[in-house]
Amino acid sequence: MVLGPAEVQLPCADLAPTLAFFTGELGFRVETIFPADDPQVAVISGHGLRLRLAPGAGDPGIIRLAAEPRPNPAVVTAPNGTRIEFVEPDPPVEVPPLEPEFVLTRQADSPDAGAGRAGMLYRDLIPSRLGGRFIASHIAIPDGGPVADWVHFHKVRFQMIFCRRGWARLVYEDQGPPFLMQAGDCVLQPPRIRHRVLESSPGFEVVEIGCPALHETLADHEMELPTAAPRPDRDFGGQRFLHSVAAETPWTPLGATGFEVRESGMAKATKGLADVRVIRPAHTRGLEVPPHIGEFFFGFVLEGAVTLEHEGAQALQAADAFVIPAGEAWRLSGASGDLELLEVMLPAGAVAGLKH
Repeated sequence: MVLGPAEVQLPCADLAPTLAFFTGELGFRVETIFPADDPQVAVISGHGLRLRLAPGAGDPGIIRLAAEPRPNPAVVTAPNGTRIEFVEPDPPVEVPPLEPEFVLTRQADSPDAGAGRAGMLYRDLIPSRLGGRFIASHIAIPDGGPVADWVHFHKVRFQMIFCRRGWARLVYEDQGPPFLMQAGDCVLQPPRIRHRVLESSPGFEVVEIGCPALHETLADHEMELPTAAPRPDRDFGGQRFLHSVAAETPWTPLGATGFEVRESGMAKATKGLADVRVIRPAHTRGLEVPPHIGEFFFGFVLEGAVTLEHEGAQALQAADAFVIPAGEAWRLSGASGDLELLEVMLPAGAVAGLKH
């Protein structure tokens, strides 16, 4: 099948003034017009669009045109009723004000995961999104194999992925050939870094956290990955790419708490914006945590079971998650010997000290 150029048809009862507006005011050019003696239909092109102005009923539509600087007024209406909105070519990331709250999300009480981009199943771990500031998702690819992904990037303030189960083969801009992210590994996706998921194992699971909650995913149809020359220290919006490999990272004492911690290097990669770590019991089954002074503290039970003492005793199992607001103390008790708890905090160092 051979397809020609696509056109969007807009209703236009009076062609002359509408055509004059689109060509004179907006810089479109005429491709086709007929009949010659009394024009009623015109095809025009410009700004990546091809429009057909023709008699008929229907919504006159909205056209968003990138403009720098934006004209005043920023919204105009064509004679046929089409609304023209002039927008910034690359608007900055907007981070909504934080609406803090205690969040507890149990896997047993969660609705079925919803189908998301590239065939992935998404489970929402922060339904309120804390006012739109943060999103946390438990993502799974049940069947494994090649992933129907494409080269893309995200307009974000912060985004990290922690692998809970299985493995995935990933490739990132300026970070060398594809590599495996395996259970326990963590990846920081700096703002706008191009990347692609190539394939995964059956039962692949990750926890993904992003800020803001609502952010754009944009395709890059021109870039081919991997890129030619690795640039591991490249700065992306004040951050650098990080692949923290669990198998290469030792467990160390978490102060004198009786717990151990496996650090990720996230604080350094984000210049203090965030930190990610995994903790587990070593010599004790309880941990008292002082109030944090940051904007975000998130916990996810990777393995085992524990009781979260905050607003009562909350029994947690694997794949349960919680968020603790700033200024509120909490405690872990009755931790199973195999407990592993993922902690994500913004900024790094939001929890100043720990005691058992």
